[in-house]
Amino acid sequence: MNKIDFILLFDATDANPNGDPDGGNMPRIDPETGHGIVTDVCLKRKIRNYVQLVKQEQVGYDIYVKEKAVLIDQNNKAYKAIQAQGKKPTEEDARAWMCQNFYDVRTFGAVMGLKVNCGQVRGPVQLSFSRSIDPITQLEHTITRCADVNAPGHTMGRKYTIPYGLYMAKGTINPCLAKQTGFTDEDLALLKDALVHMFDFDASAARPAGSMVMRKVILFQHGNELGSAPAHKLYELLKVAKKPGVEVPRSYADYDVQLAKEQLPSEVTVEEL
Repeated sequence: MNKIDFILLFDATDANPNGDPDGGNMPRIDPETGHGIVTDVCLKRKIRNYVQLVKQEQVGYDIYVKEKAVLIDQNNKAYKAIQAQGKKPTEEDARAWMCQNFYDVRTFGAVMGLKVNCGQVRGPVQLSFSRSIDPITQLEHTITRCADVNAPGHTMGRKYTIPYGLYMAKGTINPCLAKQTGFTDEDLALLKDALVHMFDFDASAARPAGSMVMRKVILFQHGNELGSAPAHKLYELLKVAKKPGVEVPRSYADYDVQLAKEQLPSEVTVEEL
């Protein structure tokens, strides 16, 4: 496996792509520029959920950080499995077992230095925060609940959305770390599927079906492990701009998206999903 850099281009329409719990769950925003933000943790959550849905906790594809999981219990699985082999568990053995059995550990890494210590893993796949191409508008909607908690009545509430936002995230896959964690070509193929389909099974009241769409996944495959070009140079080859006459974008069709393939270094190939 050689170094891979990649770009994700996705949009949100009448949805809350990533609410901020410290801000009343309003869509995250850069207060200085007004651009929308989606955290890397948010995207990793969706990838984990997709893998969990597809693999149904098959051996080697369990998820370490998942809903209702108790992490110390997850760590205990490693120690019990090693003891069952008649060996005395060590941190290194436990770390290796966690990489072998948990997809998200060998992909994203994890800090597992709890009372039952499985060490720390630096994962080969890393994602940036996503940032919208243009400033977004945070909308606040008043809603009414006709069934109250304790007595008949109506309760007022709030719901937050953005009319539209096109977001870009950037990521990388480090083959040197992939060797350390055991991240394989099969894992990479599953990751590609997850990147394309991460929003397909993520519908909710805040993100109705079809409101979050992955528009482009672009992977830059280098010619060697250490990389054939700086990552930022490859990211800059993707040009995204509003079409002439569009002042306030409200759909993906309002943007002109171009990848300057003719400027790719000779040792770099591109794959678009």
